[in-house]
Amino acid sequence: MNATADLHTLTGAYAAHALDDAERTAFEGHLAHCPSCAQEVAEFAATLARLGTAEAVPPPPRLKARVMAALPTARQDTPRVTPASGPRPGGRLTRRWQGFALATCLAVAVGTGAVAVQQHRETARARTEAAEARRQQTTLTTLLTAPDARLATGPVSGGGTGTTVWSPALGRAGFWASGLPALPGDRVYQLWFDDAGTMRPAGLLPSDSAMVLAGPVNAASGVGITEEPAGGSPHPTGSPLLVLPLT
Repeated sequence: MNATADLHTLTGAYAAHALDDAERTAFEGHLAHCPSCAQEVAEFAATLARLGTAEAVPPPPRLKARVMAALPTARQDTPRVTPASGPRPGGRLTRRWQGFALATCLAVAVGTGAVAVQQHRETARARTEAAEARRQQTTLTTLLTAPDARLATGPVSGGGTGTTVWSPALGRAGFWASGLPALPGDRVYQLWFDDAGTMRPAGLLPSDSAMVLAGPVNAASGVGITEEPAGGSPHPTGSPLLVLPLT
């Protein structure tokens, strides 16, 4: 088996981020000129993303911290040292311990209530995010399987590869990336439609993920990606890292 044939077998491992640096670099050079491998990578990426949405969302670690933070809010007496003979039944120290136990129970109850409310909010948010992820993956699958589906792939300036799929009949486009460098917390990757030289915002892209571009393709001639401040920008603030033609 020659080297090119070997590269054709790496589509699944590439989509799953299972290649080492040398293999990924060699495959990305091959991917830019192999439509059949780009198609396979797109299908694998869509399938893996769909499987990922089926995972349960674990409780956020900060819930324990909130419970522990609620405990000091209830006043309690400091236990006093008693004589060696010990407290009398029903005496003052016994009453203080009862008050301490009651205060602790109340604090735990307050903390538990706060946890329950937070869990409800987190669960609702997780359900909303999961529903959106399912909608995105359904649309991406529809695009990939459309009779007129078209693909374009290219290297991203600074590292990584970007691929776009679009359907003229459906008027929608999708994009996914692999190997993008991680950005600091105050920066994001943003996608754009190129409308005859005017860049139209098309959504924020989490690193190494797939998404459906916001808005219709219309007469856009390309799809681009830039690095922007957190929250995105109405217009690009720097040169595109990649522009893929929609032709």
